[in-house]
Amino acid sequence: MSKKTGPQRFPGASRANWYQDDFGGTAMEVNVVVLHTTEGRSLPGYGGGSSAPNLTAVPDLGAKKLKWYQHFDIETSSRALQNLRGGVETNTLNVCQVELVGTCDPKTHAKWKSAGHSHIYWPDAPDWALRGVARFLAWMHEEHGLPLSGPKQWPAYPSSYANGAGQRMSGAKWSDFRGVCGHMHVPENSHGDPGAIDFARILKYAKADLDLGDDDTGDAKPPKPSKPTVPAFPGRKYFRDGASNEYVLQLGKQLVKRGFGDHYRVGPSRAWGEADRLNVRDFQKSRAELRGDADGYPGPLTWRLLFS
Repeated sequence: MSKKTGPQRFPGASRANWYQDDFGGTAMEVNVVVLHTTEGRSLPGYGGGSSAPNLTAVPDLGAKKLKWYQHFDIETSSRALQNLRGGVETNTLNVCQVELVGTCDPKTHAKWKSAGHSHIYWPDAPDWALRGVARFLAWMHEEHGLPLSGPKQWPAYPSSYANGAGQRMSGAKWSDFRGVCGHMHVPENSHGDPGAIDFARILKYAKADLDLGDDDTGDAKPPKPSKPTVPAFPGRKYFRDGASNEYVLQLGKQLVKRGFGDHYRVGPSRAWGEADRLNVRDFQKSRAELRGDADGYPGPLTWRLLFS
């Protein structure tokens, strides 16, 4: 897709190293995040931006937080993946790319540690760093509908290099993939980062931020549910002034089904309007979990409670 929707800047991210004005990029509807590690201890120069991702997270070890730098809009293609001519699309498909400053290589980790160089070894990252990554993924889920799921296999480096652990996706699987993966999962690429990062814990923290259940997050087929499952929350961007899409209609029908359609004159439609907002607000006021934020705009918790 070529249309960008929703917020394009991660709140709090610095634009001191902004490259989009120089390198442009392809507009796309993002539903995949690829995690990289820089294999360095500071913000890279990225060749002046020619190999930059969308964002870089730089650990502030003293403050125990990640400092974010944004180089491209969320839904503008960046350049941190190999993208062979005539092959599958990688950089320009549907991908927001994030570089995590630090290493996934145990030899590099040992070398830096023996030299007294402060750094993060991402397979053994501190809790605050994993929570920082989780907050970004939670924001991407809330604003852009990013599925909080991904591959089961996150093998340790160096077995993750090339396709040493069999973790890399085929072209077809990559084209169908939605969610969060690593550089080591992307076809046409040989890199093995971010190695054995604690992906399960990152997703657990992201879901906790959003008050979502900690269900199975991998790509294995789940058991057949005993009752209909709640449809995935598509993202806040679909419920804004001027929006017109299938999710607004789906929301409206569910509001009517649950008895919260009083503000519709005719009935729900694909176009978001004040009647939708007022109906959502009525539903939010009916639930103790939502009364403190009854603004009429659905988020992940409103959506889950409405469709449960």
